[in-house]
Amino acid sequence: MSKFEDISRIEQENVLMPKIIEVLRKLGGRASRIELSNELVANSEEIPEEYVKSVKTSRNGNDYFPFAYTFNFAIKNLILAEFVNIPIRGTVELTEKGRTFNLSNFNVELDVRKLSDPKWKEQSQKNKNKKTKTKKKKSIQTVSIPSGLDNDSQVDEWRGQLAEALSKFTPGKFELFARALVKNMGVAIDEKIGVKLTGDDGLDGYGYLTTDDFRTTRVAIQAKRWNGLVSAPEIDKFRGAMDKYNAEYGIFVATSDFTREAIHASRVGTRVITLINGDKIADLVAKYQLYVHPVTTYVLDDYYEGTE
Repeated sequence: MSKFEDISRIEQENVLMPKIIEVLRKLGGRASRIELSNELVANSEEIPEEYVKSVKTSRNGNDYFPFAYTFNFAIKNLILAEFVNIPIRGTVELTEKGRTFNLSNFNVELDVRKLSDPKWKEQSQKNKNKKTKTKKKKSIQTVSIPSGLDNDSQVDEWRGQLAEALSKFTPGKFELFARALVKNMGVAIDEKIGVKLTGDDGLDGYGYLTTDDFRTTRVAIQAKRWNGLVSAPEIDKFRGAMDKYNAEYGIFVATSDFTREAIHASRVGTRVITLINGDKIADLVAKYQLYVHPVTTYVLDDYYEGTE
């Protein structure tokens, strides 16, 4: 059997589509694209983790993730075949068809592409017509019309900018950033433990989380500004550092991502470690508006396509 990274994009989409439906069912029928992608990779041995994070450069010089490109196309095909929909931007939801379809009889060509291919062609023709109209009449130049791909990576370009900026941080600055992020999550940061670059026994921060019933938990923080995947031994080392300070809870912040073994290692034992990867960092930065500010834009509905 050919490796996932060696087969064509169409074949990759065919592999992903039933898996996307399966994972959405496990996640309760609705999930963010990022959550869906992460869960898909974490539970599929045939999709190499290294390939998922690999970057290529397009002909026009822009960097992109091939897997993300394929993943978004797979979702779009499922949308056109009415297995899923997009209730709000960035979220994928199973339709009634997606929830009840018998996946043991799932045939990608008959059940998806037979329905989606004609709609792709129709949409492609609409886009061509829009381009023609734009050339003839440039009355509104500041409004962008999205393509039929529904690719959130095009909308959330700031995520890539954030990742690039974090990769240029010094280790000290990233540790400071990680503590600020965790502080916004409700953890009161200790002013002495874990604030030095060396001599803190493997911790990059320490704090106290008090719940609504006034129960306080000791929280250890680890921060890694890495390009490669964080492995299970790093999780084990962190758990050892937690023991030295009797931390009941751990938060591991990494600019990259975690291997399947690392994810498993974080969940074993009595003290579960929360893993925050690059995608989660962006979510939390947006949620708490940590050194960012939101910008609102608008997209025209189909109403404006008429010539009357």
